[in-house]
Formats: sequence, structure tokens, C-alpha cells
Amino acid sequence: MRALLVLTIAGGSVAHTTLTPLVSIAGVTPDLPLIMVVLLALRRGPEFGSVSGFVTGLLQDAAGGGLIGVAGARLRVSQPLVQVPGLVVLTIAEGLARFALLQIFRFPAPFGELMMYVVLPQALCNGFIGAAVVLALASAQTVRGRLEGGRP
Repeated sequence: MRALLVLTIAGGSVAHTTLTPLVSIAGVTPDLPLIMVVLLALRRGPEFGSVSGFVTGLLQDAAGGGLIGVAGARLRVSQPLVQVPGLVVLTIAEGLARFALLQIFRFPAPFGELMMYVVLPQALCNGFIGAAVVLALASAQTVRGRLEGGRP
């Protein structure tokens, strides 16, 4: 089973980098590793799909040449009034995606309770912590600018 996982993940990553440019339609290419992970999860179960998805994501990040697990430059926003609400909205979107995944695997999770007791409190907590971090970074940048500007 582990050999199948390794072959599938490595083969999917290699196929993604070599074959998908050949089958692009109007610049849109299929995400072969995602397709393989979903099919494996549906065929072998959620645990197998989770492990293969995690490893595939790490391989794709490593092959991308950037930092592993970090979004690229396309998501850079410098305004704190966009960063903190964006963090809250993305946390809610992640919670909704988690709920959808639970529903696919027929997990008995009531939507209202999940939103009220898990997703929204997590989004608010992330928002407060994110605001504190943004404030701390802005303060540090201000202090650094004053120290550098005060030199002769």
C-alpha cells in the first residue's frame, strides 16, 4: 500500500509537470495531483486521501522553488484593513470547505452548530490574533524607520 502511495504521488507530480502543458485548453490545465488525491480518497478512504494530499502538496511546494507551505506573491496585500478581514473571510471559507468535506464522507456534523461553535469562534480568534500581529509589525516597522532615519 505504501508503494502504491509513493508511486501515485510521485507519478502524479511528474505527470503534472510534464504532461499538463500538452493538454491545456485555452491556457487552463488540469490539476492532476488533485484529481489523483481525490480519486484515491474516494477509493481508499479519507485517511489514505489525507496522507496522499499532504505529501502531494509538500511535493508541489518543493518543486515550485519557493517556501514550502506558503502562498506565492499573488496574494500579497499591504493594507491592514484588507489583511485582517481577509484572514477572517478565508477562515470562514476554510471552515465551509471543511464542512463540505465532512458531508462528502457522511460525517454527521450539523451546519449551524459547526458554524456557531467552531468556525465563527475560530475566525474571530484568528482575526484578533491577526490584528495584533499586524499592529505589532506596523509598530516595529515604524520604530525601525525612526532608528534608521535618525542616523547621520
